[in-house]
Amino acid sequence: MQSKHNKQLVPLAKKLRKEMTREERRLWYDFLKTYPVRFSRQKVLGRYIVDFYCAQAKIVVELDGSQHFEAENAEKDQERTEFLKGYGLTVIRIPNNQVMREFQSVCGYIDKMVRQSLSQKSEDF
Repeated sequence: MQSKHNKQLVPLAKKLRKEMTREERRLWYDFLKTYPVRFSRQKVLGRYIVDFYCAQAKIVVELDGSQHFEAENAEKDQERTEFLKGYGLTVIRIPNNQVMREFQSVCGYIDKMVRQSLSQKSEDF
């Protein structure tokens, strides 16, 4: 298993933080930035940069634009998801249009997944 940190991707991750999409900005500034469990944005994990990452809950949130639904890109996304699962992470994929149309539902779903993950972790001890 590859190390989680990849120094070569850090400059690109910094650039992506400065140039977030409209949907990423909405989710970050209106929900995740002040969420009680810490999330990072544009986090380097192995050979990938994920949109949002919660280390405590072991969750990755990926926002997907329309290009992600093309066959070739969907296959790459599946590879990426499998790679991240290798770290024991849960990957949540949310279409961009859902962030804009159903924002409260998206936030509620993320909150539910985080709570679920944290409650399972506490049961493991």
